[in-house]
Amino acid sequence: MSMQKSIINTRLLMSSLAISSVLAGCATTSTVNENDPWEGWNRGAQEFNDDLDKNVVKPVAKGYLWVTPKFVNEGITNFFSNLNDIGVTINDFMQLKLTQGGMDAGRFLINTTAGVGGFVDVAKMIDLPKHNEDFGQTLGFWGVPTGNYLVVPFLGASSPREVVGTIGDALMNPLTYTFVFAGSGAAVSAVNTGAKAVDVTDTRADLIPTEKIVNEASGNDRYSFIKNAYQQRREYLLHDGNVPEENELQLEDEATTEGTGTVKTNSASSVSTNNRPGSAPVIDNSKHFLDLSAPVKK
Repeated sequence: MSMQKSIINTRLLMSSLAISSVLAGCATTSTVNENDPWEGWNRGAQEFNDDLDKNVVKPVAKGYLWVTPKFVNEGITNFFSNLNDIGVTINDFMQLKLTQGGMDAGRFLINTTAGVGGFVDVAKMIDLPKHNEDFGQTLGFWGVPTGNYLVVPFLGASSPREVVGTIGDALMNPLTYTFVFAGSGAAVSAVNTGAKAVDVTDTRADLIPTEKIVNEASGNDRYSFIKNAYQQRREYLLHDGNVPEENELQLEDEATTEGTGTVKTNSASSVSTNNRPGSAPVIDNSKHFLDLSAPVKK
């Protein structure tokens, strides 16, 4: 059952890309924004995701916060963060960041053992920082272009490169392979699906406090705000905070052209996105839920 769901999700992503390409190719009779040629599709997909978040994901997240004690919520967040460190470590090494990779591998081992399976972030207590690396960044490190901005149903803000990156990240997640070690029975499928649902719900719940800030900052054009914030955040992560001046100026020019201003990703109030199912402005990957916390220092 898990394998079937993985195949369906992959087909959904590929279908979204194909549809976006068709829409871009058929838009020759109307004015096309050369900085965002898939804008028509993107706005529709974002509206769908926003409706899904408003009617399903957010209410579930609120209920989750209401019934879950704070220490349990933090433990669940730490658990999934610890699993994510496996992919972070692999991407560290693929980006030739050997020292950082060793730190992240150590972080995973410490939290998995002393942290009771990752529910306690012991590494944080000993000042071992958490890094943010994913397969999309790895592709960018090796020169793969990001492509046009793309909003994917259920996933949110993305691009062709980041869609492939999302698939790569899924292949680095141990939960993807639970059916291999325990068979494909109904119980295993239920555990796998339940774990992913808890991960999404926990992520969305953690971002509820920042939602009002996003709504106020986005003004009348929520779409452009999220797009610009996402693109700047991805550039920031790809270059480890040292964004080339020409790239930064280009993103700022595009944002100014759309009349939304810019979102500085290297400030304490930066915005990022994370690819998560059913995302409105909620960060990737991501992932794509908006995170207004400061970028992780590397």
